[in-house]
Amino acid sequence: MSVSIRVPVVLAFLFASAPIAVAAERVEWGRYADEGTVRVTTTNEDGTTRTTKIWLVVVDGKGYIRTGNTRWGANVERDPDLVLHVASQDLPLRVEFVTDPTTRDAVVQAFRDKYGFSDWIIGPFRRGEPKIMRLVPRGS
Repeated sequence: MSVSIRVPVVLAFLFASAPIAVAAERVEWGRYADEGTVRVTTTNEDGTTRTTKIWLVVVDGKGYIRTGNTRWGANVERDPDLVLHVASQDLPLRVEFVTDPTTRDAVVQAFRDKYGFSDWIIGPFRRGEPKIMRLVPRGS
């Protein structure tokens, strides 16, 4: 096998075995509605990254996450870009904090419905008022 043929084969193998990065504008949130836990990677103040396991809900075809007063929550307040790791895919996204009371209530209820007793039990341990965030494509 010549060198000119081996390089594309090696590159194809490397890319095939890496996590898939999906363009966020093509996210079909319904595909992830049944995921139990997902991970998010945010950027700490010193530039290092932090990966955290969290819950995800889908309401009206949109993805939502939440946090209390946590380090990763402070990270997205400072820099709303994150990477969502779900179903072997890495989705580069941005968060928008939800302030509309109707939407907040719907998302809170979706967390209750999806996670049931687990959601109820963590309530007293949550640090601060939950921050509800909608996941959107970067640059939108």
